[in-house]
Amino acid sequence: MNALRRNVLKGAAGAGTVAVAVAAGLLKPTQALAGVPRSALKPTQALAGVPRSAFEAKNVGDALKNMGANAPADSKDITIKAPDIAENGAVVPVEVTSGIAGTTAIAILAEKNATPLVADFTLSGGAEGYVSTRIKMGQTSLVRAVVTAGGKSYTAAKEVKVTIGGCGG
Repeated sequence: MNALRRNVLKGAAGAGTVAVAVAAGLLKPTQALAGVPRSALKPTQALAGVPRSAFEAKNVGDALKNMGANAPADSKDITIKAPDIAENGAVVPVEVTSGIAGTTAIAILAEKNATPLVADFTLSGGAEGYVSTRIKMGQTSLVRAVVTAGGKSYTAAKEVKVTIGGCGG
């Protein structure tokens, strides 16, 4: 079976499964977007929260200001798991875990990117303060996580070295 046909059949099966779940009342259409980061949506689809201007900001200070997190406090309750050396800056895996009670949002910034805010996630309904994604980094810089909990902002950072050509240098 060729790969295109296989992918079409898998996609159709998945869509059919979701349609049956919606028809049976097991899944509401609004729940289907629950796992989608706002950064993956088109600007016109942005969910309530971080405005488009935060994603268009050219420096970290402006991004934080547009997010409503002007002076986030440093926190040891935020863990960033990312490679010390990323051999391919196009796909840098990043995991952020927040141990802060009542976490409602997690944003990820790559400080030396042309537009530093790379992802923003809204957590609701008592969701665990954990996100995992892959980001693009143009050069070695700090990866910063900004967590919103209880109406306050907290931050932590980790330096990720991006190598050229994956040579480790």
